[in-house]
Amino acid sequence: MIHLLLIIIYLAFIGLGLPDSLLGSAWPSMYGELNIPVSYAGIISMTIALGTIFSSLQSDRLARRFDTGKITAVSTAMMAVSMLGFSVSHSFFQLWLWAIPYGLGAGSVDAALNNYVALHYPSRHMSWLHCMWGIGTLVGPNVMGYVLTRGGSWHRGYLSMALIQAILTVILLFSLPLWKKAADSHEKRMKSETKAAALSLRSIFAIPGAKEVMLTFFCYCALE
Repeated sequence: MIHLLLIIIYLAFIGLGLPDSLLGSAWPSMYGELNIPVSYAGIISMTIALGTIFSSLQSDRLARRFDTGKITAVSTAMMAVSMLGFSVSHSFFQLWLWAIPYGLGAGSVDAALNNYVALHYPSRHMSWLHCMWGIGTLVGPNVMGYVLTRGGSWHRGYLSMALIQAILTVILLFSLPLWKKAADSHEKRMKSETKAAALSLRSIFAIPGAKEVMLTFFCYCALE
């Protein structure tokens, strides 16, 4: 059961990576059709990034109110709906609006699954988890490229991605009983521990080494 759940987690992280590099591969076809400057891709990207940051900062509170399986399923569904929204958009403003739920959903999946794997699995699985994200970022542009080189539009490329995300959402919904069994098992092992309160942003910054880790990760993401 634990191994099956781990496979589900890996699939969810592949799903997280799938649309991450999609905008860059589709933008050469998008900006001309929409009659907007090339630089507007940065606005879409930063909107997604800000949504990701916001939802990541709320992940601790969400995880204490809902289990990780539900957060992952709902967030993946948000990403699927956002991809569908991208596929039917015919203006920059529409793209910008759909970028908001996409960023919120991506941030929730990222933070929730990283936290879950760090707490409940050996450290080697964290490396494999991010390897799965890398697989997603490789597959996404290839899906878009396949559609474009066969005469399809970027709309169809995003629609294809929406369908893939929808399938992942269904898989995650069917996997909810696995998350419940795993949660019950972990709760039995940790029932003697005192449940800590959710940390505020100020409390997080006060953790020794937290500022240095955030600065390092900022530089890493800039390079990425």
